[in-house]
Formats: sequence, C-alpha cells, structure tokens
Amino acid sequence: MSNDLIAKTAIDRRMAEIITPVIEDMGYELVRVRLMGGKSPTLQIMAEKPGGGIEVDECAEISNAVSAVLDVEDPITDAYTLEVSSPGIDRPLTRLKDFEEFEGYEAKLETSELIDGRKRFKGVLAGVEGSEVLINIEAGTVGLEFDWLADAKLVLTDELIKDMLKARKDAGTLSEDAFDQIETETGSEED
Repeated sequence: MSNDLIAKTAIDRRMAEIITPVIEDMGYELVRVRLMGGKSPTLQIMAEKPGGGIEVDECAEISNAVSAVLDVEDPITDAYTLEVSSPGIDRPLTRLKDFEEFEGYEAKLETSELIDGRKRFKGVLAGVEGSEVLINIEAGTVGLEFDWLADAKLVLTDELIKDMLKARKDAGTLSEDAFDQIETETGSEED
C-alpha cells in the first residue's frame, strides 16, 4: 500500500520516515506531512491520537520532539518553520482506515488518472472493500482503488461539525458551554 496521501513528494516521504517513529513513540499517529516551498519553507505536520483529536499542548510536545530529531538528521538544508496541527474538521483522508471511520460523511476525492472520464468525485463515503474506497455519487456507488487517489478530504457540513463537536464533548475535551456556543454559531449558517 502506498502512503502517497500521507506524504506525496520524495522529501515528504523522507520526512515521514524520520517523523513517524518519533510521533508513534509518543502515542500519536501521523496524518499528513507536507513541506510547503517558498523562500522560507514550512514543514506542516498533521497528527492525532489513535481515537482522533489532539490538543494544542500536545502539538507543542510533538513539535519539540520532532525539532530535536530533525536537527540531528538535518534533511532540510534551508531554514524552515515547523508547524504541527490537528487534521481539523474538514480533514484530509490519508489512510484507508480514515475512509472506514468516516463512512456516511460527504467527501471530495481526486484521482491521479482519469477514471470513467473524470478525476473528481464528490459524494458520501460508503466504506472500504478490500483496497477500494467506496463513494456514493449521483450515478451510484463507485469503487476507487486507494492507490489511485491523489487527494481526499471531508466536506465541511453541519452534520460533520455537529458530530465532531459531540465526539469532543463526549471525550471531555470540550466543555458543555463551549459546545453549546459553537453549536449555536454553526447552526445559523445556511449552505
């Protein structure tokens, strides 16, 4: 199975090789790593706990640990900024298990090659069958090989926001008041 969606380019994959053991030793999972170019490159790391979610102080811990290892390995010659974050609500789907976990939610998938004359598929995730990701689009259910995917992310919907907030509240990482406040704010927007 290729890890293209976690790390796309050669340098990203090299980074993933260095970063993954560090993050996993700390009890987290690497969701995605990207070195964003430019004059002052930024190394973006998305991580989460195995059950999902991550706190700001945990991102800081990962950042410190990763910095220490990267200073030794030194794969990036230029000065760069390290940015560790949570995958967010409309998160990228980078592992086969993500497609299982978020079955029933709306997603946008993009393939590297044309599949039935198209590269973009938007619909509701319908789980995983073997190494295929299933998605319900207008025409019916389509099965796409995980290896064909170039990009995949959840679509920000009211239902997704509500469920994510509820999961966070149930996990005790969001207080009742904050939850009600956010729910009120998101509920008022019409799509």
